[in-house]
Amino acid sequence: VMNRVFLSRIGDLCVGAVLAFATSAEAAVPEPVRGERGAVASRSMIASEVGLDILRAGGNAIDAAVATSFALAVTWPSAGNLGGGGFMVIRLEDGTVITNDHRETAPLAATRGMYQDEDGAVIEGLSTHSHLAVGVPGSVAGMLDALERYGKLDRRAVIGPSIRLAREGFELSYDQARDFARVLLRMAPYAASMAKFSREGAPYAAGEVFRQPALARTLERIAEFGKAGFYEGETADLLVAEMERGGGLITHDDLASYESVWREPIHGVYRGYEIWSMPPPSSGGLLLVQMLNMLEPFDLAGMGYGSAARTHVMVEAERRAYADRAIHLGDSDFYPVPFQMLTDRDYAASRMENFDPKQATRSSEIAAGAWPEENPDTTHLSTMDAAGNAVAYTTTLNLSYGSKIVVAGAGFLLNNEMDDFSSKPGVPNAYGLLGADANAIAPGKRMLSSMTPTIVTRDGEPWLVTGSPGGSTIITTTMQVILNSIDHQMSVNDAVGRPRFHHQWQPDQVWFEPLGLSPDTLSILRDMGHEMVSTPWGGDIGDANSIKRVDGEMRAMSDPRNDGGAAAF
Repeated sequence: VMNRVFLSRIGDLCVGAVLAFATSAEAAVPEPVRGERGAVASRSMIASEVGLDILRAGGNAIDAAVATSFALAVTWPSAGNLGGGGFMVIRLEDGTVITNDHRETAPLAATRGMYQDEDGAVIEGLSTHSHLAVGVPGSVAGMLDALERYGKLDRRAVIGPSIRLAREGFELSYDQARDFARVLLRMAPYAASMAKFSREGAPYAAGEVFRQPALARTLERIAEFGKAGFYEGETADLLVAEMERGGGLITHDDLASYESVWREPIHGVYRGYEIWSMPPPSSGGLLLVQMLNMLEPFDLAGMGYGSAARTHVMVEAERRAYADRAIHLGDSDFYPVPFQMLTDRDYAASRMENFDPKQATRSSEIAAGAWPEENPDTTHLSTMDAAGNAVAYTTTLNLSYGSKIVVAGAGFLLNNEMDDFSSKPGVPNAYGLLGADANAIAPGKRMLSSMTPTIVTRDGEPWLVTGSPGGSTIITTTMQVILNSIDHQMSVNDAVGRPRFHHQWQPDQVWFEPLGLSPDTLSILRDMGHEMVSTPWGGDIGDANSIKRVDGEMRAMSDPRNDGGAAAF
């Protein structure tokens, strides 16, 4: 099998830590960084260093996750954020696993048909590139709630490094400068966005220092006043003024009433390993456990990594799970999501009854399963400490740089998460995902997500922390890292670095990374009836920054597909 492989750029040795960078190319998958006291993996090397410094200062994995995430809002603003939302899965040293849902909510003035014209047609771009696309942000509330409940360090110590990074600036890498230049055209309608991400309209160049004084002031208010520094006072005034200027819906009442929610994790078992992931309004945990239940009866290891047989059975499980997602998944505070059904092993077996090992099923022939009523650019980071605390944290603005709207005077980007609702049953969102009544827009409701922050435990101890960005591909990326680790016994660098593929029911296509499958395998799969498509965007799938614990040693891996970083000591 022709595997896609990656070129490593190993960073300098620092005191007690190895800091790694990597980008995709034709070479061996790089080694993870190693440590026994703590580890961080994220999309930004600078942010990972911030998290590691917090661990060195006596913080735990929760402190490190929150510090890294605030730093990502400064150093990786396409997805790191204050104006978005996310999901956090936390494993505590006593074995307790809990999740924090700080997904955005629909403003109180939102209506079910707000993106449709008078004839009922969905208006293109209204749910993605307008002030109406913005949901009430949840990131600040969630991060601070997690810090207050489970962290060891005070708020100022955790946010302080991000304030300095925003105020004093940092040198832009080639990757970051190119990313800013790519998005400027979309930001042209918004003066505050152009002022932040360009030099009077000219793109930044690699090596230039990027300073964000308005964002620094916003972070200072959060550090001083906590949630009130964002959801009340000057920051709230600036955000509401931005909404009024552009015809958005978020009001002071929306901000004042926002709360993160502590939820019980989705739990499953796969070949003796325990899976802990995110419940609705994330679809990730339920679909992950459902697909693993479908696949456990099959000998994936015996089929061989990269084989047509293994790819075929995984695609068929994905096809059936995503069909269920379209009908059954939404905010469980508003809709009776069938938790029992989607995590039941017998139900999983029934979904695979019509599986043909030699022939692809047409998605048009797969409907969502039935069961008695029960009584959607993102970034992922992973942290772990020596005491047994671990955090899988995925946060997002939705599309890259969200709505592209920077709050004037506050310096942070706003999300366009309202697109993750079903604007109209049967009409796909920006990721091609379909939805129905379960995910219809309603005031105060949380939109469905694919984010899948996941912790895998073995013998009661944290073993793997993983997750990914990637819209609809998040769930399948996370599943493949887990399958690579368990079934194929890969090291964390191979489990993260090996090629990926994806199927989501509709469109009825298998997307695979360029060079990710051999010509022979592709030919066999096409003969089976699969439509095989090299990723429509022409690039990689996911960014699974992960940590694996082996014999007491933490091995942290920044996904080599991107210019991220891992740190450990």
